[in-house]
Amino acid sequence: MSKTKILIVEDESIVALDIKRILLNLEYEVTDTANDYFTAISSVQSNKPDIIFMDINLGKGKDGIETVEEIQKNDNIPIIYITAYSDEFTIKRAIKTNPTGYLLKPFKKEEINSIILLTLYKLNQIIDISFNKDNAYYNLGCDYYYDLANEILFYKTKAIKLGVKEKKLLTILIEAKGQIVSFSELEYLLWPDFPISDSTLRTLIYRLRAKLEHKLIETIPNVGCRI
Repeated sequence: MSKTKILIVEDESIVALDIKRILLNLEYEVTDTANDYFTAISSVQSNKPDIIFMDINLGKGKDGIETVEEIQKNDNIPIIYITAYSDEFTIKRAIKTNPTGYLLKPFKKEEINSIILLTLYKLNQIIDISFNKDNAYYNLGCDYYYDLANEILFYKTKAIKLGVKEKKLLTILIEAKGQIVSFSELEYLLWPDFPISDSTLRTLIYRLRAKLEHKLIETIPNVGCRI
């Protein structure tokens, strides 16, 4: 089984070496140690880690939160922030990037191990979803999953809010198992009691496609759509 790959982004060399030593002793693989925005971005691009330890204060230039924001434009890698700061403003900025945890300096080996195990547990939840033995979760692709029983859409482990009609539309398309569902059939199934305008259905489909990043629902002009 391959080792978990971890990137360390820390501008204090002594701290970076200490974290690296701890990670290696815990038998994780350290892909690199970066000390600023540019080396961190370059390292992620050349050797994608499974987890990133990111210091919030990187000295001059862009800080760790800005670095994470740039990374997240292309990659959804779990972030563990390391910081000596715990002020409310900094924490609120960091929260917006949805990190899996924080380590406040000074920290202990046990704290590092615990936060990695928690992060790996969250990652394994994603795998468990796609192989659910009861087939309660449907793998839509691109890290999207749908809980058919409870009508909940997930991006990885994050729930995405859907309206009542959006839930019904997604369920219909999933149950069609890749077959095209005509627009007329969708209208009947979604609004069985009264007629609607063409724009009402188009708007609903557009809203749902937007929540799936326009990637997963295929629309066939004048015919219908499918997943």
